[in-house]
Amino acid sequence: MEFPSRDLSLTKQFFEKIFGWTFEDYGSEYAAFSNEELDSGFFHSKKASSAESGAAVVIFYSEKLEETQAKVEAAGGVISTPTFPFPGGRRFNFTEPSGNEFAVWSDNEVGS
Repeated sequence: MEFPSRDLSLTKQFFEKIFGWTFEDYGSEYAAFSNEELDSGFFHSKKASSAESGAAVVIFYSEKLEETQAKVEAAGGVISTPTFPFPGGRRFNFTEPSGNEFAVWSDNEVGS
């Protein structure tokens, strides 16, 4: 999977803070990450990926949903859909600083 990024530097900083990802730059227009159970990258673009625009939303798993949400907010992410329950767990959606929408889910109970 590859995602657009309006600002590669901000996008990389965000995901480094939240998930500890490391990136390899391929010029000034592309940054890749791997070994995160997802090999992917971000390419420079004026557009962003969101469910509203018809794009798929990638959903990450976290054992500690509240802690992950706090990290997202502290790193400059915006919660676009507050945490809600669904059969099998809970999740929230967020946009990272370049405007891409992602989600995080957990099958753990609140506070566990």
